[in-house]
Amino acid sequence: MSLPFDDGFTVPAEWALHARCWMAWPTRAESWAEHLDAARDCVAELANTIAEFEPVSMITKPKNVAEVSLATGSGVSQVSLAHDDCWIRDMGPNFVVNGGGDVAGTAWEWNAWGHRHDDYERDAAVADNLLEHLQMRRYLGSLVLEGGAITSDGEGTLLTSESVLLNPNRNPGLSREQVEEQLIQMLGVRHIIWLGEGLQDDQRGGHVENLARFVRPGVVMATSCLDPADPNFKVCADNLQRLRQMRDAAGRELEIIEVEQPRPCFDAEGRRLALSYTNFYLPNGAVILPAFEDGQADKRAYDVATRVFNKREIVQLPAIELAYGGGGIHSICLPQPAGNIAKPL
Repeated sequence: MSLPFDDGFTVPAEWALHARCWMAWPTRAESWAEHLDAARDCVAELANTIAEFEPVSMITKPKNVAEVSLATGSGVSQVSLAHDDCWIRDMGPNFVVNGGGDVAGTAWEWNAWGHRHDDYERDAAVADNLLEHLQMRRYLGSLVLEGGAITSDGEGTLLTSESVLLNPNRNPGLSREQVEEQLIQMLGVRHIIWLGEGLQDDQRGGHVENLARFVRPGVVMATSCLDPADPNFKVCADNLQRLRQMRDAAGRELEIIEVEQPRPCFDAEGRRLALSYTNFYLPNGAVILPAFEDGQADKRAYDVATRVFNKREIVQLPAIELAYGGGGIHSICLPQPAGNIAKPL
């Protein structure tokens, strides 16, 4: 069976044109507890906002159709697919594109972020079921990989973290070189940049979407921490140092744009929420930036985004409720690239 790299496919940058945004309705009550209703409000507001810039398709269980219909506008359509929760970025496929404008999908193994949950069979089938729904060509990857664990510049460079892809709870027994080979073959990239640890208490084990994101070729927006007493200080300092020492697939030194994290916030069990301004989404012509009830830090992040994305509309939305479930705005949005759907081989 051919592989995406051999067939000329590569993972695009997120600022490339989208056909639509895929989302999924929050359903796992035991994860959200008393925050479920607020999380659904947050997801609905996000879907309605994105729909102002590109079509949105919401994966919904039949029992939630009426609720979603009342909460969302005409720009949000619904697709009935079995699922366990809303983290479509992680459980969905990685879309890849070729030079002819065709779009295909890579479906990876899924184990709920290293068996964070025992029951995840429905989420594990979402990538396959979505590609079948689209009648799109499917490539099968053997790695356990979540979409929030990688970011691409669209020109052959992939950014990821050791704390996720080299974690024994994801891919036991695989070396860094073996993981890199699969990333290259299945995502059509040429060069991998590795960050280290993730933010304190990141329920997903250290997703790169909370650490650093490509914002254009050769340019990375990265989370920083200025308080030496904060556990994230060493994490951010190490990752920033790694980025400064790296080059991309084109041989360029990376330009690093730092965005300071918000003040710490904790859940009822005393676990720190993984809050990051790099957990944003890029619909066509806009930036959906998180806000975390920290006026000064929220404003600083808005100013940074305004400078970085000076040709896009910046929309800042409350996202702290999503953090109680372990993710953020980027975590629940999966862009389908514009292009012709590559038919199954």
